[in-house]
Amino acid sequence: MEKAPREKILKEAAILRANFPDARCTLEFRNRFELLVCTVLSAQTTDKRVNLVSPALFAAFPTPRAMAGAGEGEIEEIIRPLGMYKAKAANLRELSRQLQDGGGTVPGTMEGLTRLRGVGRKTANVVLAEGFSVPGFPVDTHVTRVTSRLRWHSQWDRPHPDPKVIEEELCAIFPPKEWITMSHTLIAFGREVCHAKAPDCASCPLRDLCPFVKHG
Repeated sequence: MEKAPREKILKEAAILRANFPDARCTLEFRNRFELLVCTVLSAQTTDKRVNLVSPALFAAFPTPRAMAGAGEGEIEEIIRPLGMYKAKAANLRELSRQLQDGGGTVPGTMEGLTRLRGVGRKTANVVLAEGFSVPGFPVDTHVTRVTSRLRWHSQWDRPHPDPKVIEEELCAIFPPKEWITMSHTLIAFGREVCHAKAPDCASCPLRDLCPFVKHG
């Protein structure tokens, strides 16, 4: 089946923006390195949980050099509450080593960021948008779920739609200046209303427009 018409998508987007006017990145960071690390840590967990452990992490390892030189188990112990802590710690040590080898600065391009261990397009888009003011449309699980239910992309009926295809199609609908704010809006909507297992359709501002409500 075809995706929703552009006019309908823009109408629904305007409604969501009106209902979530303060949607923004909720990770807490002071520089681009901290932003990169926090975004890597946020995979499969919440920003709130990341914000609880990141102060201790950066107090111990404030720079790529320090984090690359972390002893065995030191990072793991700090980020253990986040889950997947062994894999995430290994990613952080290696990407920190890569940054240090490259001069100690965070790359400002998609190509440079995705060369780093543990960094995919979603993480790179967050870093580019929030750290460099480069337009990007991060597509996480919330964005994927919400836009699939609303049929905002051509792969909405697939069990595992390709995030890159979703990103490309959404970027073609919205102007670059709206990409990051629209991503944050969709994420906020997904977190607060359009939940994965039990969406709150009764209070949804799109309940009269959403095909998911009508067809289940």
